[in-house]
Amino acid sequence: MAQFMTGYTTQTYALLRIVAGFLFLWHGSQKILGFPMPAMEMPAFITYGAGGIELIAGALIMIGLFTRWAAFVGSGLMAAAYWMAHGMTALFPIANGGELAALYCFLFLFIAANGSGIWSVDDILEPAKEPL
Repeated sequence: MAQFMTGYTTQTYALLRIVAGFLFLWHGSQKILGFPMPAMEMPAFITYGAGGIELIAGALIMIGLFTRWAAFVGSGLMAAAYWMAHGMTALFPIANGGELAALYCFLFLFIAANGSGIWSVDDILEPAKEPL
């Protein structure tokens, strides 16, 4: 039925990876650098542990370097964040405010399973591999 986008699978996947990494790194930037706005008060292990992972993994996912590992670590971080901050307050993500953590968790799991795709440093370093 909707065949008009089938020729753009690799490009849209690359855009998904780039934008997801870009958005994720700003969560880390907010926690570590207080930019573009300061983060809410939280324990230091979350500020520096989670913030560092978000900043570094987000940048790596965005540029497509060590993408599978960065996305896997980001997925695990978001699973832990969901249960630590949201999952114990209500059953459904819409009720406990955990939609973003759940979405990042499964998006990064998808990226970890599929790799970096085109427009990535990994693709430049390993040109013989098959694209997504």
